[in-house]
Amino acid sequence: MLKLVLPKGSLEKATMALFESADLHVNRSSSVNYSASIDDPRIDSVRILRPQEIPSYVADGLFDLGITGRDWVEETGSDVVSLGELRYSKATSKPIRVVLAVPQDSPWKAPEDLPAGVRVSTEYMELTKRYFESRGVEADLRLSYGATEAKVPDIVDCVVDITETGSALRAAGLRILDEILVSYTELVANREAFEDPTRRHAMEQVLTLLSGVLEARGKVLVKLNVGTDKLDAVIGVLPAMKTPTVNELYGGAGYAVETVVPKNEINILIPALSDAGATDIIELPLSKIVH
Repeated sequence: MLKLVLPKGSLEKATMALFESADLHVNRSSSVNYSASIDDPRIDSVRILRPQEIPSYVADGLFDLGITGRDWVEETGSDVVSLGELRYSKATSKPIRVVLAVPQDSPWKAPEDLPAGVRVSTEYMELTKRYFESRGVEADLRLSYGATEAKVPDIVDCVVDITETGSALRAAGLRILDEILVSYTELVANREAFEDPTRRHAMEQVLTLLSGVLEARGKVLVKLNVGTDKLDAVIGVLPAMKTPTVNELYGGAGYAVETVVPKNEINILIPALSDAGATDIIELPLSKIVH
């Protein structure tokens, strides 16, 4: 039904892991094979291509559905439907940022301070062109094929580059002068395919599975028993996502309580629950959370 295209390169490993966790295992003969399949009636075919190309291919109807970054949608100016952000990246759940970076010791305090003819290295030629035009700065743009930050100061004066944490830019002796774009990974669709009710429903179901996995990351299910006289104290300890589920135990012996909590708080939470009177505490991993 759906022709799907997934990103090759820095997002590839994280994307394959996401689909695996969503029970949409991507089958391919080797890691260098650009064709794949998913054993799911909603997915007709899978290709694995560079994220820079994916927005244009989806807009042109070569694929119904694809995963790429907002940065490449903006760079290519592709007319696609965004089904939603998928908040993961190659290393963290943070977005990447497209930034203007200059040498640490440069006198420039704002983009408008850059001199006419300033040399700029970037992979984002169209995005950067629009950015400098909007600020009235005449810039000499140089297309970069990688290692963009290494070109300052010998080849160019500044760069427009991506960063998750800023550490690579700092290591190269650069500081961020301005933030141009915040870019999450997105699930994007061909506009004509999205208008087909059958294909749209399939797209939304795929999004439900992927989003459910991302929602569950970093969370666990906690189940416990507690006596009637200690129930309020235990509930007061729980940092519930919404409201904990509370069911009376057979024979009025107390209550069974369960809720979802952040994994990074569990080492503090379990002893606190025990101190408050909880017993039979169980911590369970989660695969998906679908609201």
